[in-house]
Amino acid sequence: MASPRSLSIVIPAFNEAARIGRTLDELRAHLATAPFDWEVRVVDDGSTDETRTLITRAAAVEPRIILQAELHRGKGGAVRAGMLASSKDLRFLCDADLSMPLHELSRFLELVPDRCDIAIGSREGTGARRVGEPPYRHLMGRGFNYLVRAMLGLNLADTQCGFKLFSAKAAEAIFRLVTIEGWAFDIEALFLAGRLGFTVRDLPIEWHYRAESRVSPVRDAVRMARDVVRIRLNAAKGRYS
Repeated sequence: MASPRSLSIVIPAFNEAARIGRTLDELRAHLATAPFDWEVRVVDDGSTDETRTLITRAAAVEPRIILQAELHRGKGGAVRAGMLASSKDLRFLCDADLSMPLHELSRFLELVPDRCDIAIGSREGTGARRVGEPPYRHLMGRGFNYLVRAMLGLNLADTQCGFKLFSAKAAEAIFRLVTIEGWAFDIEALFLAGRLGFTVRDLPIEWHYRAESRVSPVRDAVRMARDVVRIRLNAAKGRYS
């Protein structure tokens, strides 16, 4: 594993009692011998189940696990709050389901900040591996990516993978401007990265589909498409200037 001075792993969580304990156990074990300062910052997005209790329990064992309790706003709002609350040199966005094997983390750390400002996990491209994903989900994802490219000019193969590493400078500049609090927040973040002059690099990874995913293929796809239009309009109105 490459050695940054410090790393924050930001995990947005909403009603994740069924899996957050396992995720935190795996992260703690993986990072136990890391030669750098680290924290796992779990941003609870107003959960109504036992999520906060489980995070608190894990934090009692490992004080570098931090519960950041927030009101319910959506995944984008939780990620923004976590990215801006961290003071670490590098800030890694990590989905609560841990659908990426943790051995992939070292590959992100090899890229940021030496080779780029932001490295985004990609389920597309040479070396990427999707495990267990239904074909219809893959086709819907490719269709949405085409919309993002056409509307916003983002030349990225996969904007929606939940694993992204930001330098502190990029995270602070971008997430201060992010307005979308739902699922499409990362499209806005990457659009802003381009406008602010930050370099973004795709990193093909191994990714495992989780059947308990909270994303609704139809309802959330419509909302995300609406948010893509909103980003385009915000840019046209100069709201990101």
